[in-house]
Amino acid sequence: MAQQEYLQPALAGLDPTVDGVDPALPLYATTFVVVDLETTGGAPDGGGITEIGAVKVRGGEELGVLGTLVNPGVPIPPFITVLTGITQAMLLPAPPIEQVLPSFLEFVADAVLVAHNAPYDVGFLKAACARHGYRWPNPRVLDTAALARRVLLRDEVPNRKLATLAAYFRAGTQPTHRALDDARATVDVLHGLIGRLGGHRVDTVGDAIEFSRAVTPTQRRKRHLAEGLPRSPGVYIFRAADDRPLYVGTSRDIATRVRSYFTAAEKRARMSEMLAAAERVEAVECAHSLEAEVRELRLIGAHAPPYNRRSKFPERMVWLKLTDGPYPRLSVVRAISPDDRAYLGPFTSRRTAELAAAGFHDAVPLRQCTHRLSLRTITPACALAELGRCPAPCEHRITPEEYDDRAVRPFATATTGDPQPVVDALLARIETLAAAQRYEEAATLRSRLAAVLRATVRMQRLAALSGIAELAAAHPAAGGGWELALVRHGRLAGAGVSPAGLHPRPTLTAIRATAETVSPGHGPVPAATPEESERILSWLERPETRLVEMSDGWASPVAGAGRFRDLLEKAESGASHQLWSERS
Repeated sequence: MAQQEYLQPALAGLDPTVDGVDPALPLYATTFVVVDLETTGGAPDGGGITEIGAVKVRGGEELGVLGTLVNPGVPIPPFITVLTGITQAMLLPAPPIEQVLPSFLEFVADAVLVAHNAPYDVGFLKAACARHGYRWPNPRVLDTAALARRVLLRDEVPNRKLATLAAYFRAGTQPTHRALDDARATVDVLHGLIGRLGGHRVDTVGDAIEFSRAVTPTQRRKRHLAEGLPRSPGVYIFRAADDRPLYVGTSRDIATRVRSYFTAAEKRARMSEMLAAAERVEAVECAHSLEAEVRELRLIGAHAPPYNRRSKFPERMVWLKLTDGPYPRLSVVRAISPDDRAYLGPFTSRRTAELAAAGFHDAVPLRQCTHRLSLRTITPACALAELGRCPAPCEHRITPEEYDDRAVRPFATATTGDPQPVVDALLARIETLAAAQRYEEAATLRSRLAAVLRATVRMQRLAALSGIAELAAAHPAAGGGWELALVRHGRLAGAGVSPAGLHPRPTLTAIRATAETVSPGHGPVPAATPEESERILSWLERPETRLVEMSDGWASPVAGAGRFRDLLEKAESGASHQLWSERS
């Protein structure tokens, strides 16, 4: 087998509920199991271990020792015998690794595993567990070799070999290439290194593990910014010296998430640049994750932090609407009004709006010219009319009533009701192009179909939520009780958590009394950004979420765009050969 790579988890994964060791535990109170292996020198394939030595310590006191020879079941290479002094005769009566593992795993339970060049020892132990059916407990791992590279200078020690470090720290036991002796020597090295960590403000086991990893000088210098933050859901804001927001993020655990920016797991170049400019971190605690996500969106939209990439300019959304006057056409606009005849959106960019417009132009005979037409005066027709792509209302070849029936009404119906006629027309054209082996043109039409369906599904979902004056919902909280949300016209107006064991009604009443007043408006997102309403919809659509109260019914059209979601997924995945079967 190829050698399995050992990866030490990042600090962001140091959850206090995992593996029984809290990363915030002080070093003096942490139980360490220092282990060393002797092997046959091969790759970690589940065998090859010839000796295990382990010493359990806490607070400088030895709590227990485990040491045993192990029969690897294969001959020992002569150079290993010369190096360690372990002979084949010594190993013949020794137990195999599958008999040793249960005792060893019990010995290391609820402790931090320490080794010198830990990837080597841990790799052999993990492979042995996998080969013989034992669950690897995945303990926290501290590598004394890596820690020494961070703590000690070249002027102090010429290298980071165990023998060199043991001599430098005047260990009571010198390494002898026997497992228990080397483990005892590593214990003294560990204690010596811990004594040096105080000058680096490393006091906990989580800090020590992360300190041993490669982080940039900026991360190490700025790590104090993560101190004192709450371990609760909310929003964190990195601010510059002039108090300007640099980056806004959200997390279920603010403290743990912010600390991850100062670890080796954070490798994004723009985050390194942001940390160099940051001078403090502000935390905004929230009742639950939904409130945190919404507050993050609002803060990013309000301040446009330079190091956030998404959700920065919600005001840049555009709409696709029918123009006023005779023979309406589609126009991309920045805003809509109650007087607009029909519209679709919002779109995140002009390009996506124009792609959807092209889909409608392929399906219904809406004119594409930008002239303002008159019912009295004839305007010369363009090339599209000559190609049969336009009914030529400019030359009055079609009456206004017939134009409304054939072109305007299908668009208006598709946006608020049933888009079936538009979908059928596009699918028919895709099938014709595919049958003629014009696959590139069929793929272009498929993209336009996806743009039309994506926009109509989105708009009808948003309109269904924003049409409700007030909606109260509850979601089970992780620690018991209920996460409560009060939504008005698609906007989060209030949030809170009802404690476990108490009826949530008093909490909901208090939330309603202090909730934001939200006025109704025009369009599918009259009071919030589309992204906020969609975050709320995702939260409401979770299987565990319960609707408590609603001022109005929550409904979508029976024959609406939502029934084409499967077709939309196939169109987006490029499965054009499956589209025709979805017409009915």
